[in-house]
Amino acid sequence: MRHFVRQNARFFLLATIAALGLRLLFIFRFPGVTSDSFVYGDIAKNWLQQGVYGLSGTVEVSPTYIRLPGYPAFLAWVFAIFGVEHYRAVLLLQMFIDVGTCFVIADIARRTMSVRAAKAAFLLSALCPFLATYAAAALTETLEIFFTSVALDCAVVGLQSLDADSPQTTPWIGCGAAVAAAILLRPDGGLLLVAIALYLAWRSARKRDYAAGLRSLTILVVVALAPLLPWALRNLHTLHRFEPLAPRYANEEDQFVPAGFNKWVKTWIIDYASVEEIYWPVPGEAIDVSKLPNRAFDSEEQRTETMEALADYNREFHITPELDARFMALATQRIHHAPLRYYLWLPLLRIADMWLRPRTETLPADTRWWEFNDEPKWSALAISIGLIGIFYTGTAMWSLLHRRVASHVNMLLLFVLLRTAFLGSLENPEPRYTLECYPVVIVLASAVFLRL
Repeated sequence: MRHFVRQNARFFLLATIAALGLRLLFIFRFPGVTSDSFVYGDIAKNWLQQGVYGLSGTVEVSPTYIRLPGYPAFLAWVFAIFGVEHYRAVLLLQMFIDVGTCFVIADIARRTMSVRAAKAAFLLSALCPFLATYAAAALTETLEIFFTSVALDCAVVGLQSLDADSPQTTPWIGCGAAVAAAILLRPDGGLLLVAIALYLAWRSARKRDYAAGLRSLTILVVVALAPLLPWALRNLHTLHRFEPLAPRYANEEDQFVPAGFNKWVKTWIIDYASVEEIYWPVPGEAIDVSKLPNRAFDSEEQRTETMEALADYNREFHITPELDARFMALATQRIHHAPLRYYLWLPLLRIADMWLRPRTETLPADTRWWEFNDEPKWSALAISIGLIGIFYTGTAMWSLLHRRVASHVNMLLLFVLLRTAFLGSLENPEPRYTLECYPVVIVLASAVFLRL
């Protein structure tokens, strides 16, 4: 890769300048420091200053396991160098990490296709507004995408060494380490391990290369999971709970999770707008019942029961176990009435929304972009970003349909399919969850430019 970059120094210099410029635009114009950012930052500050991995309370810091230690460790390192809660430094450092991701994506394209595809992949990565917007947000996405790209790149190197009958250990160690970092940032990083391990096992069985395949698979799994052991032991020792990752709903052990409400939401939600308007406000904020779509009711009787339950919530902004049981009853009734809708059609619609909607969640544009009630410039921005998203996914699909991709693309596709299927099972369809798939999308899209 180093020799390839030197040969095309002028191209990479100009493209890197463009990448930095785009990310600086978002960092200074639309910096994203959200409530989640402050949760990560609070843990990092307490870890750095008091040696306690926990959240600040009214009296003292309480140990927690609601977030994995990857991103708090990154923030603590930045705070130690640049000052506590210096989020601008975090964003600037993420900018350089994201540009590094562009080089890794280019290397995947070079190894799986050609030098020309690598240059196209770098340019598509450098100018991708979705990667750039999250480089400007103090969230896990930029680091997660980087380590996902590194893991896939190392896996391709390892697989190609197996194909050449000269198996190497180093690529699988690097792949395992990158997967471990991805898991320590977000629990769903484990899907990366599943995809690579399944493909490696399938390839070894198909080619009857059992010894080398098993050795590579063992290295990958051991290196990827070993860093979780200290975290699990810490949780067991400090909090007396076996938790090797983090709770699904980021809740403390004694914190009530409204499972009924969550399941009820899952019986009708398909879009990110409803996540902001209905799902996120609970608990603590009022729900605007006028935002509830008609698909949330199967009958007038059910509409009445739902409105009464929401009215009871809006009186105290809290879901009690009794109220949660009412939501669970509504959810059970709706699933029994239309099981295919719950298990198939709604997940497919959530997946479509996450992949295709304009990714403006970190920008001032109205979430309900299709109503065009926003200022003209923000409506135009939403439409433009939506078209850009269609361009990326459309060109990737075109490459697949025309078989313009080559070496070990099935591994890349398996990761995308597994992650997409998992996302369809969630009740909060957030477009940012598909960004970990964008290294694969960009590699596939770069194949379109092979003959240009």
